[in-house]
Amino acid sequence: MSANKHSTATGGSGMHVQTDLLDRVRKLLAKAEDEGCTPDEAEALTRKAAELMARYGIDRALLGAARPETDRPADRMVDLPRPWSAIKGHLLAGLAVALRCQCVLVSRATGRVAHVFGYASDLERADILFTSLLVQMARALAAQDVPAVSGGEAKAWRRSWMLGYCSAVVARVRAAEEAAVAAASSPAGGADDGGRSAALVLADRSLVVRRRVETAYPHIRRTKVTYTGRGYADGYRAGQQADIGSVKLRPRSAGALGR
Repeated sequence: MSANKHSTATGGSGMHVQTDLLDRVRKLLAKAEDEGCTPDEAEALTRKAAELMARYGIDRALLGAARPETDRPADRMVDLPRPWSAIKGHLLAGLAVALRCQCVLVSRATGRVAHVFGYASDLERADILFTSLLVQMARALAAQDVPAVSGGEAKAWRRSWMLGYCSAVVARVRAAEEAAVAAASSPAGGADDGGRSAALVLADRSLVVRRRVETAYPHIRRTKVTYTGRGYADGYRAGQQADIGSVKLRPRSAGALGR
C-alpha cells in the first residue's frame, strides 16, 4: 500500500486537491513532532491533522462516487503475530470500523490474522493509523511503571492497560470521523456529481463493504474482549495523548495492511 502522490496520475482537479490536503497533514505533523513543540501545541496540531485525514476520507468517497475507478472496494490480510495478537486485532478492528471498513479476525496456530474489507482510500488510512499506533502503544507501555505484582498479575495489568489505550485512540478517531461526516452532510457540505449528500454516499459504500464481508464470511461469531488487570484507566489516559496522525505520509507505509 502506498501513500505517495501517484494518485494524481488519474488527472482531474479532485485528486490534486486531495494531494494538497495530505501536504497540509504532513506539515502539521512535522510541527507536532518537533522537539520544541509543547504538549498542548502538539495536541492541537495532531487534532487538526486527524480532522484533515477524516476530510480526506470523505473527499475520496465523493470523488469515488463520481469516478469509481479512483477508489474501489478491496480487502487485505493482516498478520497479527504474538505476543498480544488479540490486542492488536482489537485495535485494528476498532480502527477499521471507525474508518468505515470491517475486520474479521481469524485464529491460527501462529497467532491471528485479520481480514480487512473497505474501499482502497479507507484501507490506506487504516494502514497509516494502525502502523503508527502499534509503535506508539508499545513505547508508551514500556515507559509505564508496572505495579510490583507477580508475573501473572503483571501480564494482566499490561493487557488491561493496552485495552484502555486502544479504547481511547479509537474513540478519538471515531469522533474526528463523525465530525467530518456531520460537516460534509450539512447544507453547505459536499455532494457527488449526482447531487447525493456525503451521508448517502458513505451509506452506499458501507453497504457495499458489508455485503463483501457477508459473501466472504456468511457465518460470523461476535466476541467480547475482557480483562482482569487494573491498568485500563492508565492506558486510557495514555491513549488520549497518543498522536493519531503521527506517522508521516511517506512513500510507503510500514506494511501493517499488506496484501
